[in-house]
Amino acid sequence: MHEQYRTVAREGVHETEVSRSRFLCALAPAATEQEAQDFVARVRREHPTANHNCYAYVVGADASVQKASDDGEPGGTAGVPMLQMLMRRDVRYAVAVVTRYFGGVKLGAGGLIRAYGGAVGEALDAIGTTTRRRYRLATVTVDHQRAGKLENDLRATGTAVHEVTYAESVVIAIGLPDAEVDTFRDWLADATAGSATLELGGEAYGDAGTG
Repeated sequence: MHEQYRTVAREGVHETEVSRSRFLCALAPAATEQEAQDFVARVRREHPTANHNCYAYVVGADASVQKASDDGEPGGTAGVPMLQMLMRRDVRYAVAVVTRYFGGVKLGAGGLIRAYGGAVGEALDAIGTTTRRRYRLATVTVDHQRAGKLENDLRATGTAVHEVTYAESVVIAIGLPDAEVDTFRDWLADATAGSATLELGGEAYGDAGTG
């Protein structure tokens, strides 16, 4: 399982112009292939008079799903360079749609490849990306007396605190990088005089900053 991946920071559109043709690159995060396809369909509905709505998407931290479409452009001149740009930038769980309004000047195969790939690259620069790292989900159970200080200490040390539940005991849901589990276990024992318990859960990805 991959330790981290990069994805699109937010949904957005960036426009470039090449030889009077307008290229509008719409980018969005996509958790599933269905989400990616829905986004493509939505962009097509927004630009019904465009000459082409080419797309590429990558789903999976290991890029297990990769799809691209030239939408009427010469084969391999639009969708593939768009997909290659996503892969070159290590972008995952993302979809790109480049809408072209023809400006009257033919670009040729090389020009199209540069224009479509470049539109995605410029859009990634303009809209931004964020890195998501793999975390181990875990819960810390502690008594009420120590809960407040422990929660503050967790946040102060940069531990991802997802939820705090007050019941008979206090349960704090956190995220930990796998490599830090043993160190955290020792720290927790020291911080609570051995009174807190740590239970490890499944794995997920969390934000680790933008780029």
